[in-house]
This record gives sequence, structure tokens and C-alpha cells, in this order.
Amino acid sequence: MPGTADPIERTVTIDGADLHVTTLGDSGPAVLLLHGFPQTHLAWRRVAPALANSAQVVCPDLPGYGASGPPAGGDEPAAYAKRRTAATMVDLMRELGHDRFAVIGHDRGALVALRAGLDHPDIVTHVGALDIIPTVDNWAALSGVAGVFAFHLYLLAQPSTLPERMIGADPDLFFGHFLDTWVKQPDAIGADTRAGYLAACHDSDVIHAICQDYRASAFIDGEHDAADRDAGRRLTMPALAMWQDPGETPLPFDPHQIWHSWTDDLHTEVLDCGHFLPEEQPERVAAAIRDLLER
Repeated sequence: MPGTADPIERTVTIDGADLHVTTLGDSGPAVLLLHGFPQTHLAWRRVAPALANSAQVVCPDLPGYGASGPPAGGDEPAAYAKRRTAATMVDLMRELGHDRFAVIGHDRGALVALRAGLDHPDIVTHVGALDIIPTVDNWAALSGVAGVFAFHLYLLAQPSTLPERMIGADPDLFFGHFLDTWVKQPDAIGADTRAGYLAACHDSDVIHAICQDYRASAFIDGEHDAADRDAGRRLTMPALAMWQDPGETPLPFDPHQIWHSWTDDLHTEVLDCGHFLPEEQPERVAAAIRDLLER
């Protein structure tokens, strides 16, 4: 992770799965940073060093993404359910010596962060979610032409090998589409980082893992969210929600209303950038995380 003083990269085996992890900082509260689609831990390369001066920062590749292996014990969408991934992250942090920690996620990682906060309130001290809403709310909001802009949610979740075969024919074209069109600042990701993301996504096992992740959200994660909502379960720790300013294109949902339905202790920020907040507005994101940790 460029620009850090003493980053440590390692492989940590949790329940038979090998997770690639970078850690920074040796004092202060523990902070777990989880990346989104179609990225790796490098999504935090500008945010993590800014936090490491006063926190112990952990940046893994999510299971099946980047250099992390897939979940052990079976190849089915349930292995990628955010409930299971959150439990894996709790075990990872415990293995690294952190019994309590904050978890901040972007995109897919934010869904894991939400699940970690709901399932492990005695362990998770703070939750941050960047540019996403809970799965159950997201599916409910998508209708009409909104589906055009979220087509990948439907494609990747197809319960067959169709998406793997289509994407495998030209992974650079598919994943590059999102890296190029989901940003307002064309140079925010950078050629080397973009190439690294695409190189990771050339692996057929990674493509399959990404599809399984989205299948889990379509057929499992939403049910978990709905059960919690019906039972009145909410985040009990301080929470942060940040998202991009949609400009003149109205969102098919109200992020303020949705996130307030999941917690009372909420701070929100809207940033002038594209989807990749940690890469387009790293200073603002780092500052918001520091503020969150002080609450």
C-alpha cells in the first residue's frame, strides 16, 4: 500500500480460508476497512495511511476477491452471505489481537459492515457505510429505468454460469466499464491501481467469487435484513453514512430516510464525487472516519 510508513502484508487463515491482509499503525483504536466491487484492499491506499497515525488499521481483501481465497467448506452463494463474511471478519480481527473494533465499508464492504454491526454489537464499536444502502432497501428501490444503471446486480446474480462465461470472455471490458464510468475524476483511481484491479479480476475463481457474492445478496442477504427489520433490530453503535451527490439525476430512494431507519446515532455526508469515495475524496473520507471514532 503506497505511502505508508510500515505497512505489513500477510496471509491469515480463518476457518480454512486464506485472507490477504495489510495492516498499518501500532496504537489507537482498531479500524477494519472493507473494499467494494470490483476492487481490492488498495481502494483504501489513500485513506488508511491518514488513519494509521492514530489507529490500528486493517485492510483485507474480501473472501474470494483480490489475493484472498474463497470461503472454505463449500462453493455456494450461502458461503458469501454477508452474515458469514462478517463472522469471518470478526474472527480475523480477533486473530490479529482486536477484540473490539470499528468497521468501515464501501459498496460490498459496507454491506458486511452493516451485518457485522447488527450481528456483533458487543464487538463492533462503530459502523461506516459508503455509497450504498442495505440490501433489502436496495432491491425494494429498484424499478423501471433505475434497473438500467444497476444492471450488474441482476446479471451477476443469475443462478447459472452465464455471468461467469460472459465476463470471462472479456473481463477487462466488463470490470473496466465500472472503473471508468463510476468516477467523476478520471484520474482518481490511477493507471497502476486500475491495472491491478483488472489483473485480479482476470482470475476465473475471482470472477466466480464475485458472482457468488452478488447471488448471496439477491437470495440470502435481503432475507437477513428483512428479518432484522421486522424484529426491530438496529445498529446500537455510532454510525456514519456517506454517499455521492447524484447531481441532477434523482436517486430512486432517500439515503437519509433509509439509514435513519437502521440507527438513531447517525452522521451523514454527501460528497461531490463519483461512486469510489475513498479514492476520489480520500481526505474527506478519512476526516469523517476520524470524527466517527471520536463519537
